[in-house]
Amino acid sequence: MKKIFILLLLLSVPLYAQRRDFSGVEYISALEMLKTVEYLSSESLGGRAGGSIGYFLAADYMAKEFLKLGLKPGVSNQIPKTTPYGYDDIQGRFNYKFFQYFNVEYNNITGPVKFNLINDGKTARKYKLGTDFICRGFTGTGYANAQVVFCGYGIADDEAEYNDYKNIDVKGKIVMVFKQNPNWFNNKYAQYSIRKKAWNAYERGAVAIIYVSVPNTNNPQKPIGSVMDGDEPHLNNFPMIHADIPVADEFILKSRYTLSELQTVIDEKKSPNSLNLLTTAEIEVNAKYNPYAHTVNVAALLEGSDDLLKNEYIIVSAHLDHAGQQAGEVYFPGANDNASGSAAVLELARAFSKGEKPKRSILFILYSNEESGLHGSKYYAENPLVPLENTVAAFNFDCVAYGDGITLGNGLSNPVLWNLAKQTDSLYKGQSGNITWKGGGADLEPLYKKNIPGIYFVTTNSYAHLHLPSDKPQTLNLPLYEDITRLGYLIISRVANGEYIKEEVIK
Repeated sequence: MKKIFILLLLLSVPLYAQRRDFSGVEYISALEMLKTVEYLSSESLGGRAGGSIGYFLAADYMAKEFLKLGLKPGVSNQIPKTTPYGYDDIQGRFNYKFFQYFNVEYNNITGPVKFNLINDGKTARKYKLGTDFICRGFTGTGYANAQVVFCGYGIADDEAEYNDYKNIDVKGKIVMVFKQNPNWFNNKYAQYSIRKKAWNAYERGAVAIIYVSVPNTNNPQKPIGSVMDGDEPHLNNFPMIHADIPVADEFILKSRYTLSELQTVIDEKKSPNSLNLLTTAEIEVNAKYNPYAHTVNVAALLEGSDDLLKNEYIIVSAHLDHAGQQAGEVYFPGANDNASGSAAVLELARAFSKGEKPKRSILFILYSNEESGLHGSKYYAENPLVPLENTVAAFNFDCVAYGDGITLGNGLSNPVLWNLAKQTDSLYKGQSGNITWKGGGADLEPLYKKNIPGIYFVTTNSYAHLHLPSDKPQTLNLPLYEDITRLGYLIISRVANGEYIKEEVIK
């Protein structure tokens, strides 16, 4: 059946392209990708947070795999003057020639960590890290035993005449706020970051902050591992945790409200409803913060076979990082997000290396620090390893192994490329829907801003385990995983062999 799909594709393309050999698709195996996913998501790598030793071990593993395939290092790069973890000989430790170095902030939550409900000076409830609560990725270190105050969305904006801190004293207290932002004010607060909310509390004398997800949604968010805290300065001595909704309700109980009722009052009136909760919390967090940690993008080059077209480039990418670990008690495997995309990129490199070589060159790149704000792809866009003017298209794989269908994103930015992708899918298995968007998406966004056309590969309904300890290999949909990666190969192969001319990106 697979060969029939390939034959149909061959018969559908122009005569000059019918001689193309698509047999490389046969090298793409979900079981092979699963082996890579199992290693990348293993506890030994500790969740692959950018800047951590676990991330470097993951990067080194992928570099060695690229080397086995005979790919060239994608980086002409000197070794940094200081090595990531004090190793004197980085050449003996890591395959540094495949590494594009840059600096990021990194926060190692070492522990101990605790979060308790206090009644009458005694511990009434001890909450479990990883189940009842999670530390924010860039929490500060500190200890607090204090009364809890609810401060709505944690917003203070005099210009909009909205201030959750008006008429309430939070000095010496622990503040509880909604993690998400209100959907009114025409999305004015859509980008009001975790750190911004922490600074609002800190500047008013609070000693710690508890985030809780808004309850009045179809699927309220559980406490998740996340390092997407915003670009504001780090609060080194200010604990930041994310509590589950039932846990937060235990602190609200004495106020005769529920969290849902508090949200309803605020949203209906579009005005603050802050109050003292008459309960006490004990919070302790210990972390080591490094504002200038090393991390790397991993890049490998497959040179094109055509004397002229090899000077044009295709980018095939995924982010390698995830949300790390906390206190040695919980780690975030990130099997679907995004060990799956990283393993797919490696499998595509294997397929293109073993099959007939494409005419255009392909740069395979694994970005770091997508999770903290697209830092790896942003760094690449400003420090490209191949000329951007010669980059024809980019293909990004992010969360491609869980769910029930295929989405080809960013089609509204480059309809010619998207139509080629959709046509290819219709002749393969026809699994992709018509939902798409404009503006890139995740690691495509920085290249979109540089006018590079691209397709974003993601499986539909892919986020059930997003940033949870349950994002493990055994949850993956292997047949779908193989299908989306094979579809990626067929689309990329057509583009890499000259069937697509770079179009103007629609902004």
